[in-house]
Amino acid sequence: MGRGTGAAGGFAWLFGVLMLVVASAQGAAAQAPTDNAGAPVTPPPEVHQLMELMQSPAVKEWMNSKQAQTNDAAAESPNQMSILSNLINHVRRHVTWVAGAAEGLPDEADAAAGRFEADIGGDGSAAPLWKLLIFVACGPMAEVSFRSLSKLRGRSSRGDQAPRNAVHTLFRRLVPPTIFAIATLIPLLAFSFPPLTQALAIAIAIASITSRFVLALGKLLVLLITLPVGGDGKRPRPKVVYFWFRRAAVFIVYFAAGWAFLQILPPLGFSKASLLSVAYFLGIGLLMIAIEAICSRPAQEGARRSSAVTWLLSFYCMLLWGLWVAGFNWLLWLGIYALILPYVLSVATYAVRALHRAEAGFLARRPIAAVLLDRGVRAAIITVAALWMGYILGLGAATMMTPQTPLSHLLRGIIGGIVVLLAADFVWHVIKTGIDVKLSESPLTGDIGDEERARRARIQTLLPIFRNISGVVIAIIAGMMVLSGMGIEIGPLIAGAGIVGVAVGFGAQTVVKDVISGIFYLWDDAFRIGEYIESGNHKGVVEAFSLRSVKLRHHRGPLTTVPFGSLGAVRNLNRDWTIDKITLRVPYETDLVLMKKLIKQIGQQLLEDPDFGPNIIETLKMKGVEDFGEFAIVVRLSMMTKPGTQFVIRRTALALIRNAFRDNGIAFAVPTVQVAGAEHRDADALSVAARFAAESGARGETAA
Repeated sequence: MGRGTGAAGGFAWLFGVLMLVVASAQGAAAQAPTDNAGAPVTPPPEVHQLMELMQSPAVKEWMNSKQAQTNDAAAESPNQMSILSNLINHVRRHVTWVAGAAEGLPDEADAAAGRFEADIGGDGSAAPLWKLLIFVACGPMAEVSFRSLSKLRGRSSRGDQAPRNAVHTLFRRLVPPTIFAIATLIPLLAFSFPPLTQALAIAIAIASITSRFVLALGKLLVLLITLPVGGDGKRPRPKVVYFWFRRAAVFIVYFAAGWAFLQILPPLGFSKASLLSVAYFLGIGLLMIAIEAICSRPAQEGARRSSAVTWLLSFYCMLLWGLWVAGFNWLLWLGIYALILPYVLSVATYAVRALHRAEAGFLARRPIAAVLLDRGVRAAIITVAALWMGYILGLGAATMMTPQTPLSHLLRGIIGGIVVLLAADFVWHVIKTGIDVKLSESPLTGDIGDEERARRARIQTLLPIFRNISGVVIAIIAGMMVLSGMGIEIGPLIAGAGIVGVAVGFGAQTVVKDVISGIFYLWDDAFRIGEYIESGNHKGVVEAFSLRSVKLRHHRGPLTTVPFGSLGAVRNLNRDWTIDKITLRVPYETDLVLMKKLIKQIGQQLLEDPDFGPNIIETLKMKGVEDFGEFAIVVRLSMMTKPGTQFVIRRTALALIRNAFRDNGIAFAVPTVQVAGAEHRDADALSVAARFAAESGARGETAA
């Protein structure tokens, strides 16, 4: 089909040229003077020159491109063929153009050979050729020599042992390709090549150095993903990993060689259509490598290789090659992304996990570095894929900045939105990890001072709120940037959101009150995580915050969620210090001097106790007589302790006071009732008793 289409295109082009020549000849004949016999004058030499120029490949390519542009403009006009017809016409024109150029490849190859021969042998010597051979051989020879001297040759990266560290392994893998690159660039800079030979040398240098570094990084990746990951020690089968690595290495080397070959064709005089025809032909080799890898791929462990999947993947690869030949590069790359991008991301994730295991000490001490590696690798892969897709679609730097059409504007918004979302995800995880690390480094437990405990409590209180607010802010900003990039006016959207916010604010005044009250509570530093507070009927230890409420854990266990708006006045029982007062009642005959001495001894004993002493600010003291009661003297004791420790110290102090009073004959006063003796009985009481006895006797007689 390609040959027939190319022949038809050639005949159509030849017919057009003949018609143009005939029309020119007719115009010349009509205007040219004639002799007396009526015979036309012989055409001037310029006509022959024009006809020769019409046969040149550059003029042919220009005429074909102008004809294609005319057809595209006609197809884009209204009331023409459908979209499907336009696609078919696009494929037909593209294939015809490339196939027509392929027929002229032998002539262009002969002309290119002549140019290259003249370029490389222009001075009559073979020096440029020898320089080119030396340039090609310097890189491999230098790398082999370096490996031999450093005894790195023969070491395999397939060992089961983990590398000593990532820096050492990376250095060991990247030094040989670096030596290769330096040895390749030195002759390129030192030798003076003819123009065409220099272009060939530059293409070879770029392709060889890039492929060499890619293969070195691939070997490092293979080493990582074959390391055990997880507590069970499982790892991918080395046979599967090395199979795909070898196929990928062949694919990369073939691709790099083909790219270098295609870069030298334009300087040699090949047209763009001829360049594409050669590229499509070389693409068959890539297709064969992919199909061979699919057909000979190792089966999954415990399963057989499915022939249906093999045929389906092979057909998919052939379809991708067909899309490329048809000129649908954007569909080609979409198909490539759909096929390999999920696997690339999974391999990258597995490699990062393996690196975490190999470098557990380094990454465990640097969580920020770990998250930068985790999220950064994924973000970099997807960003490069999105930007390359934009380049394939013709969205270069100028188009990305100043889109010309609605479609380009939409595509720009989609690609920019992907990059913005990836950046937002990256920033969010970095902030979240940093806050989590700070929280884990500031626990409220342990032997720490009061100031340090207060600082850590402040951190535990504010950082979770800041983390939640940061997530909301990043999400809102990223969403606005994506919408703005897609051409949606966010100004009316913000204004509408403001109006809706006002309406919602009137309907949700309680919620707004809770949020604002919470902000002011935090601003005033009214309480922190771990502090015991009382507010109205609510009391307990502050366990957590949200934007509108606080969670209080009662000392008996229940957890109460209290909105900030209904919290009211807060009494914080865990700030700075607390004074605990003890009231004692002793009989009036108690020796108060002895009692004060005993209390002082007990206070000194508490102060010297290693468990209680650090928590006592002012030890137990007797303040003196508070009051004279009906049955006892009221004595007041007090002590100043750190918040939260007064209850345990109070219990111990009361026990010590009870034992000391008992040992020194001091009793605690209790209410008593005194009953008078028989000689002081009241006469009324006797009369009441006599009356009661008389009534009882009368009731007995009546009953009888």
